[in-house]
Amino acid sequence: MTLSAESPLRNQLVSRLGSRAIVFVGLMGAGKTSIGRRVAQALDLPFVDSDHEIETVSRLTVPELFERYGEPEFRALEHRVIERLVREGAGVVSTGGGAFMNAQTRTIVAEHAISVWLKADLDVLMDRVSKRQTRPLLKTADPRATMAKLMDDRYPTYAQADLTIESRDEKREVITAEVIEALDRYLDLATRRTASAS
Repeated sequence: MTLSAESPLRNQLVSRLGSRAIVFVGLMGAGKTSIGRRVAQALDLPFVDSDHEIETVSRLTVPELFERYGEPEFRALEHRVIERLVREGAGVVSTGGGAFMNAQTRTIVAEHAISVWLKADLDVLMDRVSKRQTRPLLKTADPRATMAKLMDDRYPTYAQADLTIESRDEKREVITAEVIEALDRYLDLATRRTASAS
């Protein structure tokens, strides 16, 4: 989905977004980076993948950070990076699967961004992550069981996101359009609430 610079929907959306970021949350394989990049392109906003940003500032890959410093240290660095990104203003940020589990990160995202959970079922996630062998949390004897446990543990928290979009075996353009339509409805409702309160 591409919205031209003159598109009323694009201009309206970006105007109502103001200085807030759009933050994608969800499990690995949900499509946060690919959909996030397309949404950013459609709205002509900058896009940042928080994992890539972490790798840039640390000069280590995410698996190397996990191996050398452990998950708690990685999560602390992840929080600092995401806080900086959402405070920078309007843009699109895709986050790692565990980022939204950090209460401090959820708070900073709620203050400076609109969160979008890309929700996918187990089969879809496993099909996608099996194509990449760089997932530190799936280096277990039974990756499917590990993923199922991650879903059980994390989905109730992801459900706190402002918007939920079903990520499924559908063209990325379709999911992107659904995200943009949901953002439009969400921002429209927020604008109406603000107007009626004043």
